Amino acid sequence: MSRPRSILIVEDEDIIRTTLREFLSGEGYQVSTAGTVGEALSLARGRDFDVAVCDVQLPDGDGIQMVRRLLQYHADVAVLVITAYATVENAVEAFKAGAFDYLVKPVIFEDLLAKLERVFRFRELHQENQLLRREVARRSEFEQIVGSSQSLARVQETIRKVAATNSNVLLVGETGTGKELFARAMHAAGPRGQGKFLVANCGTRPVELLETQLFGTQVRQTADGRSESPGIFRSAGEGTVFLDEIALLPMGTQSELLRAIEYQEIMPVGGSETVRVTARIIASTTRDLSREVGEGRFQEDLFYRLDGVKVRIPPLRERLDDIPELVDHFITKHSRAMGKRVTGATSETVRLLMSAHWKGNVRQLDNAIERAVMMCDDERIDPDDLPPDLLGISQPLPDTDDLRSALRHYERLHIARVLRQWPDKREAAKRLKLGLSSLYRKIEELGLDL
Repeated sequence: MSRPRSILIVEDEDIIRTTLREFLSGEGYQVSTAGTVGEALSLARGRDFDVAVCDVQLPDGDGIQMVRRLLQYHADVAVLVITAYATVENAVEAFKAGAFDYLVKPVIFEDLLAKLERVFRFRELHQENQLLRREVARRSEFEQIVGSSQSLARVQETIRKVAATNSNVLLVGETGTGKELFARAMHAAGPRGQGKFLVANCGTRPVELLETQLFGTQVRQTADGRSESPGIFRSAGEGTVFLDEIALLPMGTQSELLRAIEYQEIMPVGGSETVRVTARIIASTTRDLSREVGEGRFQEDLFYRLDGVKVRIPPLRERLDDIPELVDHFITKHSRAMGKRVTGATSETVRLLMSAHWKGNVRQLDNAIERAVMMCDDERIDPDDLPPDLLGISQPLPDTDDLRSALRHYERLHIARVLRQWPDKREAAKRLKLGLSSLYRKIEELGLDL
């Protein structure tokens, strides 16, 4: 059940104040009243109101100035100003102060109801517009995350839940898995989605350059006047700061980052006073931070601050079902960039790509498709267009024309690759569509060294 809409009436004439309160209460509104600026501001400090109906002439101050104060307390309150004179000057002053509309004394109830309906309709439309803008931004970023595998769907669902909060987040995953892309999606889907998303590489050297980039410098006097470098944390405002490869952050800088997380303040380089910051932090790493802590390269306090909300980004070998979609996506991207008419890949090419060992994950696949589009002379990519060392294609074939020998050679390469990807024999046998005993027999027959 939604709460009643609340209205604050600020009017020094008792008869008008009482009449408006009784009428609006009868219409189902929750009404509070004040006869002075002081009373009104005291009420506004203690609770939220949907609408404030305010006289411009009050015994202890200017009603227009009071409107400005009300909006400082609650930016969402809609103000209807009551004036005894329907002059253009009064209306302009009221609108400059932030009023939504104005009423003329004596207040006509039908006019008041019509204006209140406009207020709440406008508010509903504004909220719908904000939701739609966030949804468009959310979809735009999530559309960049290509794939429909179960492992990817689980990660996206986790990110949607985490994105709705203001918590700092740690993304872990191998190189090339797209951690920054997921971070951008998280930012866009969250409450700070309209703010800035700024990136810092924690491996930047020298340390002084990294700290200046992160925390900025103090204001200093130059020949041209005051000058400063605000740094990423201050420039981001209430947006998001993405710290790429947090494990590479120097120990001294880790202490400064811990201060930013715990106390929401930083010390600019060369400064003597701290500066408040409000940006959300999303960090990423390819390393095991708990091991880094154990080996003395990462502060334990900072580790626990970041490790509370951790999201693992799966490697490409755990989302092989996404490869066909990713291939189509990258072909479209690179074909458009190169002005070529490559429309897809042959089924043989896709099968080969799905059987590759993607050590560099999605980034490596992207680079392979870029090269393939470049080399392709037809509308569809075939295996000859792929990088020759991608799938072990460059390995020498047996010096024989005998088909059995060639098939045995390929079988050995293929089983060895699957076993490298899936050391668990049961899982490898499942991937190869072999029985477990058959796999052990193949290993022995082919002389595979595991």
